[in-house]
Amino acid sequence: MEFRDLKRQYQYLKSDMDIRIQEVISQANFIQGRQVADLETQLTDYTGTKHCVTCANGTDALQLALMVWDIGEGDAVFVPDFTFFSSGEIVSAVNAVPVFVDIEPDTYNIDCDSLEALIQKVIQEGRLQPKAIVAVDLFGQPADYERLRKIAEKYHMYILEDAAQGFGGRIGERKACSFGDISTTSFFPAKPLGCYGDGGAVFTDNDEWAALLRSYCVHGKGSSKYDNVRIGMNSRLDTLQAAVLLAKFPVFAEKELDWMQGIAAKYTEQLKDAVKTPVIKDGFYSSWAQYTIRLSDRAQRDGLQAYLKGQGIPSAVYYQKPMHRQAAFAGHGYDDGDYPVTNMCSETVLSLPFHPYMTQEEILMVCGAVKQYVKG
Repeated sequence: MEFRDLKRQYQYLKSDMDIRIQEVISQANFIQGRQVADLETQLTDYTGTKHCVTCANGTDALQLALMVWDIGEGDAVFVPDFTFFSSGEIVSAVNAVPVFVDIEPDTYNIDCDSLEALIQKVIQEGRLQPKAIVAVDLFGQPADYERLRKIAEKYHMYILEDAAQGFGGRIGERKACSFGDISTTSFFPAKPLGCYGDGGAVFTDNDEWAALLRSYCVHGKGSSKYDNVRIGMNSRLDTLQAAVLLAKFPVFAEKELDWMQGIAAKYTEQLKDAVKTPVIKDGFYSSWAQYTIRLSDRAQRDGLQAYLKGQGIPSAVYYQKPMHRQAAFAGHGYDDGDYPVTNMCSETVLSLPFHPYMTQEEILMVCGAVKQYVKG
């Protein structure tokens, strides 16, 4: 059993995928081929945003946003404590300071009460200027953007939506990648919409920011790549990866998202009386990057993971070490007491095999093993 079965997905997409990849190879147009522009158009149409600028990966996408806003030394950027390292890494990369924020116990997304308390603490200390909030759409469910927008407006801050796991999610009819002042996603292979390597995209409705993004992606170019008007980076989506995404995207939007809702519902039906199952807020729609359960304590979590491995069932822990405990951020003096929910979740969550091509038999096998261990 695969944790996320990309081989099975490829077999489903094979005929169209092979044609699209071969077309790029035949034309030898590997950098900035027409497929890149075609993909950007499809993604803006889908998300309802004005601009999509593709780039080399999801981490670059986040850093590009901070560069556009000229965030740097003396600035504070607020980031969920329970997320992948890149969400905070990019803040330090531009010489700003990441301030980590605790999470909601049910959705695992940023906790707005913790956020506002930490913003006020930073203001009172007077060393840093609050500039932006990185809101991560964790495990596929968008963060609470209604509350986040009120906080951002109150303190005159930007919202950067990190939808690396959230592409395809929505609140009401509004889709992920449209909630931030700038929004980003990742096309890492294991993401809801993944390519066959690295890839990312940045979304905004702001014309000036979009122009800056396109410049920063290509060495700070001006009128051409040999006219360099600012310091940028080399961050372009390969044409081959764009071709892969063009093959995947229609099936993702028209079929896979629906299939994942059914698989998640089956998991929850089977497991709701045995473990804490995911909570999706009313009016919210998850793209189900992961299906994550919570156990009673670390011993039970680790024991279940070992038991599943013995049954040939893969699983994963997102995330074993909170951001505020990462050695790379040790110099900022975070208070462990500010993160009770994150500390608890890092010891008790476990993500189960999940992808749109799972069979009913596989779902029941996983659920049966979980229940057998927990109730054992």
